[in-house]
Amino acid sequence: MSFPNVILLTHPVIQTKLTELRDATTGVRAFREVLEEIASLMVYEVTRDLPVQPKTVRTPLETMAGVMLARSVTLVPILRAGLGMAGGVLRLLPEARLGHLGLYRDEITLEPVPYYQKLPPDIARSEVILIDPMLATGGSAVAAAEFLKKAGVTNVRFVCLVAAPEGIRTFHEKHPEITIYCAAIDRQLNEKGYILPGLGDAGDRIFGT
Repeated sequence: MSFPNVILLTHPVIQTKLTELRDATTGVRAFREVLEEIASLMVYEVTRDLPVQPKTVRTPLETMAGVMLARSVTLVPILRAGLGMAGGVLRLLPEARLGHLGLYRDEITLEPVPYYQKLPPDIARSEVILIDPMLATGGSAVAAAEFLKKAGVTNVRFVCLVAAPEGIRTFHEKHPEITIYCAAIDRQLNEKGYILPGLGDAGDRIFGT
């Protein structure tokens, strides 16, 4: 399947680790570790086009012109499952700030319900990476992106492991300008809004609940 403004990361190491996550026999500890490893691998590609500015440094031998990131980076996981990816992203971007958006999905309506929001006060001046392992119905991601826009954010990248076609369409109906980065586009949603084949409830598998 091909969708506009969706970047599918097909690196063989990412795909191998994603297969391990999908396996129902993968335990909590391994699931957490592999999830963080995939997040680190994915963010390398996600940040490929971040803007830079010149920086002059002195090596042990002479002065040279290098570069540094032109804007700060803010990582915003959608709670709770997004926290499982945060550590992996911070390994590559240890200076990134960390915001939080708490949303849960109503089991009956499948609609997102907000319960917590905490963002850096100057987030509008930063590059924002919004993360959640799953893009299923798309409701939580849509609500999170709307909240970021209300906070003045104009530079957002959305990163997930597995996306459903329904979720991609829903997200891009509301936010067509935001690029989605994912490691897989799965077949469909089931009647309960879970991705098929998917990897189960990411939050439950991360936290052992």
